[in-house]
Parts: sequence; C-alpha cells; structure tokens
Amino acid sequence: MMKVDMVCVGKLKEDYWREACAEYEKRLSRFCRFSIREIPEHRLPDRPSAAQVRAALEAEGERMLAAAEGSQKVALCIEGDLVSSEQLARRLERLGTDGTGKVSFLIGSSFGLGGNVKEKADFRLSMSPMTFPHQLARVMLCEQIYRAFEIIHHGKYHK
Repeated sequence: MMKVDMVCVGKLKEDYWREACAEYEKRLSRFCRFSIREIPEHRLPDRPSAAQVRAALEAEGERMLAAAEGSQKVALCIEGDLVSSEQLARRLERLGTDGTGKVSFLIGSSFGLGGNVKEKADFRLSMSPMTFPHQLARVMLCEQIYRAFEIIHHGKYHK
C-alpha cells in the first residue's frame, strides 16, 4: 500500500481545519497509508527583513526535506504546474505502479517554501494562480488526494 505524507509547516489552530483534515485522513485509509506531519514554524520578529524570511524558509526547508527523506517530493508552490484532478490521479497511480512506495506533499508556511525545497522537489504543484491561506491549502490538498484515489479506483466521488 502506498504511503502518502503531507509535510506541513506549522499547526492547524482552528478545530474546523483539523476536523476536515481528519475526515479526509479517515477516508484515505482505504487507499493508502496517509499521514500529516507538522514541522515547527521558524520564529520570526513581527516585521522580519527579507534576509530573515529567507533564512527561516531555508531552516524550515531542511526540516521538511529530512521528514520527506526517501520519498517522491511534491512541493506546493505558486510557480508549480497546474494540473487537473485526473492528471494528479494519473501521477499518483504511476508512482504506485513504478515501485515508488512513498510520496510527500510539502506545504510551507504563510511565507511559502524555501528555495532548497523547490530545488529538491521531484515535482512542483500549484493548486491555483490564486493565493490561499496555507491552512485552507492543506484541507484542499487532502480533498484532492482523496479525489485522486477515488478516480484511480473508479469511485463515485468524482463526477
């Protein structure tokens, strides 16, 4: 069974975000071993300089890459590829059939992802040209991963 991780910077503070992710985690258990791994957010001052933000992103990135060691890495970033739900499903299906047993989706903080993560990613994925809060992006990605597995298994969820 494929292992799918979401490696995220920061914790979900509101119950409704946690409950939504937990629901998709439960649904995904039929298809894969799914988990959400939270990496601590680097502490920054109230008005960080660009250099402080870059350093924080690099530090968070190193922790994310360590957590995703040994897996195909999918970085969520605005400059990534826009794909349909069906294309994401095909990509996950290929990873499952080509012997890749683990994929890690990497979601950064509100400042984004460090260049080290983007450089080492096997694939860069953009959910939209629009900007979303990273908490919402986490829920949306959970839903899209679930949808992808439903497509792969010819479920009724995806219409």
